[in-house]
Amino acid sequence: MPLKLVRILISALLLAWAVSSPAQAEMSAGEKTEVERIVRDYILNNPEVVEKALIALEAQRRETAAADRAGKIAELKDTILNSDHKAVMGNPNGQVTLVEFFDYNCGYCKRALNDMLALMESNPNLRVVMKEFPILSEGSMEAARISIAVKDLNPELYLDYHRELLVRSGQANLKKAMSVAKELGLDTAALAKAADDRSVTENLQEVRQMADALGISGTPSYVVGGQMIPGAVGFDQLQVKIQEAAAKCAEQVMC
Repeated sequence: MPLKLVRILISALLLAWAVSSPAQAEMSAGEKTEVERIVRDYILNNPEVVEKALIALEAQRRETAAADRAGKIAELKDTILNSDHKAVMGNPNGQVTLVEFFDYNCGYCKRALNDMLALMESNPNLRVVMKEFPILSEGSMEAARISIAVKDLNPELYLDYHRELLVRSGQANLKKAMSVAKELGLDTAALAKAADDRSVTENLQEVRQMADALGISGTPSYVVGGQMIPGAVGFDQLQVKIQEAAAKCAEQVMC
């Protein structure tokens, strides 16, 4: 075991002892040396306690982070679920809302598309909110701006557009986004104009601020039932969270 780690643990134990026993916190240099020797010897002879302590510390950190995120999600609930800056798929009046932060150039988002489609098919009361979070490239930003324009001008075709742009091979960018829009019969000139509108920039800024507040740094990331779920966790895990959220809805908890 690294000597530095042993020293850190000894210092932490001494501090904990001093805090818990303030009346006895004053000790001589000799007493302190003896305590350090006892603690050092114990740790060196029982290294498993270090592993257990580190595991417990990491678990505590995860719980604290999850609690912080849950509080922030509750604080931003209305913006997350009901902001005008969103595309809605599935049942627009669904009981449970699943929010996805995504990037059109994210390989995991591409693979997660089938999970999302299957979830909507399996859950007729599922409302899906898509949040454009283009973080991987300039092409991602270009595609996101056109996607938002599609949402604003032709919301009934958003799902078709979204699906087609995700499944096509190669990098998503302005050229590919416009090609998909043209094949769907959309007015590309109107989309180009709408994509430059200030509201599109505000949309992207709002999502970025939301992601920063929730500690989201990768895609896909999901929010459902007041919880944040990072990564392409798959159909089964998302289905469990959706079912849990549906149960909470009856208790007037965030859906």
